[in-house]
Amino acid sequence: MPVFAAIFSWGQRKTIINKTNELMERMDRAPHQFILHHNDRELKNLLGFVHRTFNDTDLLYCIAFFKEHYSQSDTMEELFITKGYKKADHIQSGLEKFHNSFFSLDYAPQRTRKHIANPATNSTCKRLCMFMRWMVRDDKQGVDFGLWKRFKPSQLLCPLDVHVDRVGRELGLIERKQTDWQTVLELTKALKQYDRNDPVKYDFALFGLGIEKGNK
Repeated sequence: MPVFAAIFSWGQRKTIINKTNELMERMDRAPHQFILHHNDRELKNLLGFVHRTFNDTDLLYCIAFFKEHYSQSDTMEELFITKGYKKADHIQSGLEKFHNSFFSLDYAPQRTRKHIANPATNSTCKRLCMFMRWMVRDDKQGVDFGLWKRFKPSQLLCPLDVHVDRVGRELGLIERKQTDWQTVLELTKALKQYDRNDPVKYDFALFGLGIEKGNK
């Protein structure tokens, strides 16, 4: 499931890929089936999984939540749908709904909250914005999957990491001193001057420039 790759997306790229592959192996390379139909023995196979501060307590809650959701819906997209979402300028309300839905179960661990960001707390929500980019945008190159059709690419917000933030400031796309949710909105608004229908396509260039500069 791409959502786990997004949750794991901090640190070195090689490690992120390796940990995502490790989790998929523990789920027999069929995460959707595993989530819906696992037994206790199979669930124990997840114990000991760790990626930085994400551990098996967080993982087991994710599995429990997604099982609850997929027993009622075929897609995660429903978790981001809000009233009036079609006319909304961007996905902020959808991200807030996902966060609130994710922690709606009575036994949600407090520690897991740091892994699922919320724009209501002024977080940049980099990983969720990236996840939404993967699922909504279709670049025909296999990076963004374009599986969800109810949102439009124009509603996406640019994932803001340290590389994109630095280059965005150097290019004059960001004037805000802080790096927070308002900065995400400011950057995406600036990018819409170049393509209002697909502003986050520039994420690749900004990120690439940031990596190149960082390696010099």
